Amino acid sequence: MRFLLLILGICVVIVGVETRADAQNYPWCAMLSMGDQAINCSFFTYAQCRATVSGIGGYCVQNNTYQPLPVMRPPTRPLRRNPS
Repeated sequence: MRFLLLILGICVVIVGVETRADAQNYPWCAMLSMGDQAINCSFFTYAQCRATVSGIGGYCVQNNTYQPLPVMRPPTRPLRRNPS
């Protein structure tokens, strides 16, 4: 019984530590016309979007809510000059 409680406790901790999934936000959206209009904004490139809509109908537009992730640059240190 204690073993089962231990396993349950470990599972609860693992689930609690997991980060939540954020919605994916990419620069191109496919406006699909399959019965009702559906929007799929999961494409990095225009070519990927066009390949998806070809044959099933629809068109591609730029995602006006797309915000690229900030570029992380390493901190710069001032140059030390050797006094001579």
